[in-house]
Amino acid sequence: MPDQSHTDRAYEHELHTVRVSLLRMAGRVEHMIGQAGRALVERDAQLAQKVIAEDQEVNRAEVEIDELCLRILAKRQPMASDLRFVTLAMKMVTDLERIADLAVNICERAVQLCDTKVVVHAEIPEMCSAVEGMVRDSIDAFVNRDVAKARAVIVRDDVVDQYYHRIFEDLLRRMQHEPALLHEWIHVQSVAKWLERMGDHSTNLAELVVFMIEGRDIRHPRLHGDRKHGY
Repeated sequence: MPDQSHTDRAYEHELHTVRVSLLRMAGRVEHMIGQAGRALVERDAQLAQKVIAEDQEVNRAEVEIDELCLRILAKRQPMASDLRFVTLAMKMVTDLERIADLAVNICERAVQLCDTKVVVHAEIPEMCSAVEGMVRDSIDAFVNRDVAKARAVIVRDDVVDQYYHRIFEDLLRRMQHEPALLHEWIHVQSVAKWLERMGDHSTNLAELVVFMIEGRDIRHPRLHGDRKHGY
């Protein structure tokens, strides 16, 4: 007859491994956002290439966490809150991996803009910092089971959207007044769009945290007859 206490300890270790691995992956992704923004503003092609290379570690983490979660589902058949945790962890790594891909996109544009005369829009670093903070607070909310912090992240997505709309309108004006730099301004506009998408993925992370804690799905609030942000 199997030792139940040993089985329980092994199971708890597996859940702990998922949690730690997810935190490590999130920390790497958060770092990539900040470094991508810095590479863009400082015209640092070497730093941009370093961030691009770092994406391989994020991809590896996604695969490893997914495989561990699938093993837990197959072997342990978790119930209730554990089942919710494991399935949501698999969703969270997908959003984190996509944020890392967007950071890589920004770094590729940073390399292309290194030798141009274009000055990166002044609000891009602020937007980058806002998104970085959203990722960090989403993960903090996950670790501390802090639903208030998760909901605050969801609300802050509006701030990121406002940055994007201001930058978009300003860049349109610059394209009209400086047509010779049209190609370069399109690159900068792409960066703003990718940061806006990072904000969306961070919102997804926060919504998953709310579901994990409350068991309430606040995605697509119109489907549930809720007002904006699920309130």
